[in-house]
Amino acid sequence: MTMLEIDIQLRRGSFELNVACALGRQATGVFGRSGAGKTTMLHCLAGLLKPTAGRVVLEGETLFDSERGINIPPHRRRTALVFQDGRLFPHYSVRGNLQYGLSLLPRRLRRFSLPQVAELMELTELLDEPPNRLSGGQRQRVALGRALLSSPSLLLLDEPLSGLDSTLKREILPFLCRVQREANIPILMVSHSLGEILCLTDRLLLMESGAVAAHGHYAQLLRDEASRRLLRTGDLANVLRCVVSCPEAGGITTLMPLDENGSAVARDKREVFIKASACSGTEVGSEAWAVLRPEDIALARGPVEHLSMQNQLPGRLVRVLEPSRRALCIVDVGVELLVEVTPQALADMQLAPGQRVWAMFKASATGVWPGDPSLPGANASYRQASPAVSIQTAPAKRPPCEGAWIRS
Repeated sequence: MTMLEIDIQLRRGSFELNVACALGRQATGVFGRSGAGKTTMLHCLAGLLKPTAGRVVLEGETLFDSERGINIPPHRRRTALVFQDGRLFPHYSVRGNLQYGLSLLPRRLRRFSLPQVAELMELTELLDEPPNRLSGGQRQRVALGRALLSSPSLLLLDEPLSGLDSTLKREILPFLCRVQREANIPILMVSHSLGEILCLTDRLLLMESGAVAAHGHYAQLLRDEASRRLLRTGDLANVLRCVVSCPEAGGITTLMPLDENGSAVARDKREVFIKASACSGTEVGSEAWAVLRPEDIALARGPVEHLSMQNQLPGRLVRVLEPSRRALCIVDVGVELLVEVTPQALADMQLAPGQRVWAMFKASATGVWPGDPSLPGANASYRQASPAVSIQTAPAKRPPCEGAWIRS
């Protein structure tokens, strides 16, 4: 179902924005090079910039129509824009900043209360604190909470994690996922990091030179040469929804990948386990995201003994993309992994679709991002699995999952 219709043109000096697309209610990541027009598009949707021509329709309401002379002001658009720096009011407490989201909204239109949002964003104990006593992650949570209290029909996030260190990013991402799930508000998120986007959604809007170059699922876009060229301008990533299976030991966290229903995935009737870097904030049974770059995965025609790589996963080569360049291989190990190898390696190993291969990677190459522990994936039945091996011999709960290497 279409939620947002965009067909706008904007000229500013030598730059021209020309965006035409229709989006559903799900979250969508907006990705492209610097100067592609991503932020300019968000500002047009929020009403901070007036397009030269075109129209914007949100849930059946026309926000802008140049032919009909419609241009609803920002405070009446029911859109909320969160900037990368939060932009809190320094003279207000956390409570005052949050309440500002309610101040311009009639009571009949309010979907959330301050206590609800404070609990959702874990800000209840900070309501009386001034912004200058908050961490960067806390300030972003306040900015998100203030946006939610305006009861928007569309949440616009402009690089919400930019400028935060990896620890603070790991703090904020679970809240973005929780907002998407619990608030049920469509999200447009601009980011230069594919990994960050894919922890929220696998639906992407690719922009280039002020226009929409492609729109679709990550897996679909990777199979298109022109879209893949744009995606390669960032860091391609495998992002796997997992549950923490074992306690941390020796700096290692053991994860079990999940399918879209929260069930364990399997390969050859064996559940798949991944060893990753230890990550604070994750507990046994809680959900987490495993993030792994394609170039950090090696392929072999068989298992290798006496190897420092903690993960050796048997699988099948599904497809080879761009075999004459930095070849991208899709390997099904129970979840599908995107693997980058050289054309010479393809030739030397005589790799072809359908062949049996082993995907190998270090635990230290696998980043772990905490997920929302209240999601269905946090299931106690997955706890205390043995961390000694990467593949267990327990009966599979489900057959191998197609397309699980993308965020579903």
